[in-house]
Amino acid sequence: MKRSRQNKILELIERYEIETQEDLAKRLLEAGFQVTQATVSRDIRELALTKVSGRNGKPKYAVTDHGGNPPPAYSNRYARVLQDGIMSVVQADNLVVIRTVSGMAMAVAAAVDALGIEEIAGSIAGDDTVMCAVRTAGLVPAVMEEINGLWRKG
Repeated sequence: MKRSRQNKILELIERYEIETQEDLAKRLLEAGFQVTQATVSRDIRELALTKVSGRNGKPKYAVTDHGGNPPPAYSNRYARVLQDGIMSVVQADNLVVIRTVSGMAMAVAAAVDALGIEEIAGSIAGDDTVMCAVRTAGLVPAVMEEINGLWRKG
């Protein structure tokens, strides 16, 4: 849902002169996305949108330069947290269990949540362990592949 909503945001700001978060939320609602102001604000930040002068001289949202490609759904900062914090990633039925450096579980859980992996229903963190509940056990390998892809890049 997050990825499709953010793709719709990119489409909307290309098509319309969207000046405010409220304008964007209204367009998303019209497109069938139920959003809060906080969600719109977070999406704007994650997409690295900026205000530029529109045709009418008023500021509007636009995509910053990302080499012509949409910005990544996650930031390099989150990838770095995964690289620095994760010790292992294993499956336990429909759970992904992530062992972390002591004291890093909360940061790793926040980074995993920021990835917006739709198959994850929710995450919980202790001191050195994160448990991610995946919607079905069959989806766990894909979730692990996505997490491992970022974790092992370091």
